[in-house]
Amino acid sequence: MDTSNKTSAAAATSMVITDKDFNRLVSFVQSKYGIDLHQKRQLVTSRLSSTVKGMGYNSFTEYVDYLLKKGSGDDINQLLSRLTTNYTYFMREVESFDYFTSTILPDIVRRHQRDKCLSIWSAACSSGEEPYNVSMYIMDHLGGQASAWDTRMLASDISVDALNKAKKGIYELPDTIPPQWRKNYFKPVGGKMFEVAPKIKQNVIFKQFNLMDPIHFKRKFDVIFCRNVMIYFDQPTKSALARRMFDATVPGGYLIISKAENLPPDTPYTRVATSIFQKR
Repeated sequence: MDTSNKTSAAAATSMVITDKDFNRLVSFVQSKYGIDLHQKRQLVTSRLSSTVKGMGYNSFTEYVDYLLKKGSGDDINQLLSRLTTNYTYFMREVESFDYFTSTILPDIVRRHQRDKCLSIWSAACSSGEEPYNVSMYIMDHLGGQASAWDTRMLASDISVDALNKAKKGIYELPDTIPPQWRKNYFKPVGGKMFEVAPKIKQNVIFKQFNLMDPIHFKRKFDVIFCRNVMIYFDQPTKSALARRMFDATVPGGYLIISKAENLPPDTPYTRVATSIFQKR
């Protein structure tokens, strides 16, 4: 598809942002949410110009002044939704799921035979496909024993819009979804859309969470999925997040990131497979 005309049109309607306002906005977003926008000036102006105009401001100066002094939760949510890409899908990077089902799941299930309680966190769940996907793998693995286990997993994201979509659990399914999963874990709701079955929905607890905040949940995690989020962070932010996640992982627990990412050299985790790390 030729997007040159669209790009030119977007550029033509974009507002101009001064160096001062760009640096103020970049510093605010990075300090509060970890997202590094220093090399994203064109993205900032193209994606936020309509927002600035829609709020009635004549310049980025007025918008940034408002955001830094009086910006509400809705304003921040709109900002983050515009600047980040909540793009995900079922069966994404299936090689990681293969390792999860062949190695990680048998390991943590064996370790929890007594308490029958798994602790898993999808730390940047976007519109929900990942935690639902993980839940389906868990249900398949446990089979008839699933009802005897507490497998409820935490799924968090900074974006309220993404979480609202995730809670609805309605998607157009890719061809990579196994036919048996379509039958067992989804129900058709019209057209090409399917809704996640109640038994899978009930296995996921959604929560808004900023990954820059301290990680203080009730339990430490057997597995943390944090895929396609560190691409937005600079090295110091990645290092600090990896340390916080390490501290929130049980000994022997796992961290799964995306193939497009890597942990900093100072990470306390040990790499055990492509994009998969363990706390040893």
